[in-house]
Parts: sequence; C-alpha cells; structure tokens
Amino acid sequence: MPAPRLTSDFWVQAYLTRLRQEGVAAYVMARGDATAGAVAVKLATMDGRAQAFQRGLDPASGGRVWTPLAEGPEAEVDAMLARQRARDPDLWIIELEDRDGRTLLDTPGLSD
Repeated sequence: MPAPRLTSDFWVQAYLTRLRQEGVAAYVMARGDATAGAVAVKLATMDGRAQAFQRGLDPASGGRVWTPLAEGPEAEVDAMLARQRARDPDLWIIELEDRDGRTLLDTPGLSD
C-alpha cells in the first residue's frame, strides 16, 4: 500500500522550518489549496537573477522530482510565476533568498 501523501500545507510548513534551520530566508508569496495545491519554489540569488522549480514526475523512474520551470532575470521569473498562478489559483509560491543558491529541495524528506 503506498504511503499517504502529505498535504500541501503540511509540506510547506515543514519546508519553511527546514529552511529557517539552515538560515535560508523564505516567504510564502501565494497560498494555494491546503490539501492538494501544487508548490512552486522561486530562488532569488540576490544578484537580479532567479530560478523557479516545481515538482513533476520523472519519466525514467516514475518518481516525483523537482524540475526547473524558469531561470533568468528575476522580473521574468516573477512574470512566469504570475502567469502560472493566474492559470492555477491553487498554486503555492514559496520565495527563497540565498546568495549561495540553496533550495534544500534535494534533502531527504523534502525531495520525495
């Protein structure tokens, strides 16, 4: 029997806690559906550039992985996320600010 899925709200709160423990500034920019909303993570590296990630399925393994959505000037990444949010009001948007580019998305417990 597969393990039960975490709610989006629970995962976001755990993620924010983990980021705080590592000293990564993080903010909820948009709250999505608490139960099953998708989550996008924006990383601003404080140099005018940003990246955005969203969970998707890995075609090779069938598992869930974080995939890049956009990378470039921060304003362009923000505009792309605004378009995503307009299409999907259940989407959560979490913004990180870290000069070293840390997202912790590959950390066990957060990556799966």
